[in-house]
Amino acid sequence: MEVKIGVQQSPRELTIDSSQSPAEVEQAVTAAIAAESGVLMLTDDKGRKVIVPGARIAYVEIAESDVRRVGFVVG
Repeated sequence: MEVKIGVQQSPRELTIDSSQSPAEVEQAVTAAIAAESGVLMLTDDKGRKVIVPGARIAYVEIAESDVRRVGFVVG
């Protein structure tokens, strides 16, 4: 699953591929934003951790990863 995180006062968004379910990511984001000094911590497919202060989260986009197809379609 692909997760895009917009961070306040940063021109670029963070994009990670995570093996966590959409519900798990949503729960982690909600908890990070609700806590006064909360942090959002996600782990990508390679085991790397991404930690973002909850107060700096501008938006989070959760989407299924696109499966890239190789080849041509003749129709």
